[in-house]
Amino acid sequence: MSIPREESHILSGSALTAATGWTRIAALPAEDSVRIQSLMQAFAEELMRDGVRVGGVTQTRVADSSGRSGIVLRDVATGALYPISQDLGPGSVACNLDTSELALACAAIERAARDGAQLIVISKFSKQEAARGGLCDAFRAAMTARVPVIAAVSPHYRDEWRAFAGPLAEDIAPERQALADWWTKLCAGSPDRSSI
Repeated sequence: MSIPREESHILSGSALTAATGWTRIAALPAEDSVRIQSLMQAFAEELMRDGVRVGGVTQTRVADSSGRSGIVLRDVATGALYPISQDLGPGSVACNLDTSELALACAAIERAARDGAQLIVISKFSKQEAARGGLCDAFRAAMTARVPVIAAVSPHYRDEWRAFAGPLAEDIAPERQALADWWTKLCAGSPDRSSI
């Protein structure tokens, strides 16, 4: 079932469950962002080695030629990088988020959800998503396509996350075994994911 774009922003929780029929989200606490992003990347790679079609992005930091560190989103399937920190020059105190790169990463996740991904990894739900921007459309695309999601959730935006995801989300311990158990339970318990 397709949800019109103009209506998708009002769907959350049980309303979205009714609209899409089925979905689940594993929510990982993002207090230790580096470790959580590495965990999600490693788990995605493990599933892909087992033949699971995984889409999405994780977040990492890379240094440019001058040694300055910037945030990039890495496509878990292709390795494509989306640098979401732009260099605004020395002394700048303005927000350095590159929204065009963020939009490209979001579009890549939306394509993966439409093109048959069996799992979507979304780097995080944080400030931009709490304001219903950022990667919110990626979450909605996965939900609409009934693709399970693994996402990191910023501790600063837990209330906004609960309002956004409602009963679709399940808090998961930030450990490989907890993710594996969630995935196994998911595959075993959902008829429309039996081919995973």
